[in-house]
Amino acid sequence: MTDFNNINIQDLGDDQNTPQDFYDTFREKLNAVEQFPSLYTFKFILKADLEKIEQVKAIFEHPSSKFSEKESAGGKYKSITVETFVNNAEDVINYYKEVSKIESVMML
Repeated sequence: MTDFNNINIQDLGDDQNTPQDFYDTFREKLNAVEQFPSLYTFKFILKADLEKIEQVKAIFEHPSSKFSEKESAGGKYKSITVETFVNNAEDVINYYKEVSKIESVMML
């Protein structure tokens, strides 16, 4: 897996008029810097709510999925890192879309 830090939200531009424009640009960037199929790392921040954490984990059903969690200093938030197998950029986008349905999850 290449370093995802090569893609920054700022790189995606301000001219996206629709969510689809955003995902089209994101897909292009992913294909430019990643080699698929591969293991891909996702990072999320959410309130330390066990139900929401389990909802995020339930999305990543692939047997290769590995999770790590880190609690914030005050214990109010948790970061979740997920490493899982993806076949292509569309898999990455679909995972992000599914997680975005969970209220108050921040995607990094």
